[in-house]
Amino acid sequence: MNSTDSTDSTDSTTSGTSGTSGTSGTSGTSGTESPFRQEPTPRDEAPQFVLPLVVRIERNEPPSRTDALETAARAVVLMLSDERSSGDGEWAARVRDWQDGRIRKVVRRARGAEWRKASALPGITATGEGAEVRVFPPVPLDGWPRELSKLQVSGTELEDPGRPSGDVGPDCALLWLNPGLRMSAGKEMAQVGHGAQLLWWDMDEAGRAAWRDAGFPLAVRTAAADRWAVLASSGLPTVRDAGFTEVAPGSVTVVADHPVRH
Repeated sequence: MNSTDSTDSTDSTTSGTSGTSGTSGTSGTSGTESPFRQEPTPRDEAPQFVLPLVVRIERNEPPSRTDALETAARAVVLMLSDERSSGDGEWAARVRDWQDGRIRKVVRRARGAEWRKASALPGITATGEGAEVRVFPPVPLDGWPRELSKLQVSGTELEDPGRPSGDVGPDCALLWLNPGLRMSAGKEMAQVGHGAQLLWWDMDEAGRAAWRDAGFPLAVRTAAADRWAVLASSGLPTVRDAGFTEVAPGSVTVVADHPVRH
């Protein structure tokens, strides 16, 4: 199995936030308690969980790359915002355990009967223009359901037929990819999922409600080199990869922005 389409943990920084708990049940997103930091922290002593995402890739009708990335990012916030993930919800304990340890996401692919079996498990399916991504409640690192554990990690290479299209409105979150890094589609799906999660943590309750009520509009774009230099030093929520796969440790992969994050 090719592990380059999965992401273990990343480092992250945010500006102007201590990490509101809200419905996501998170702790701080910056400072020594960040769940994304590379150096050992008390989070490493907690039981480790992973958030599984499965992208549907049918042989004759694969989704476009950007559509799959945006759909994966939306799937993450659908999980975080779902009532089953907070309070006394049926997924809440697992979501808390996941967020108390390192934040890990793993993207796998499915088609045909594999997709149907995966879709029968408890979870949420996010849909894009043509993409479908199902997100499942967090599972222990060594406790994947059989229907998911046997799915392939490799093979998520997707292409865009042209320049990404679609309206980027004033209320749309923007997840900017680093133009200087080459990552597989599966790796990028995990990275933009981290970016969407950081935005959710960074928002107050009013901002979360407004974003949720609008259907979590978001767009993934690769920044121009000069634009990236500004973004990376802007103080916006930033994803830094731990360097386990594909990119060097500490690489900034995504900068996330949303007009209503505060």
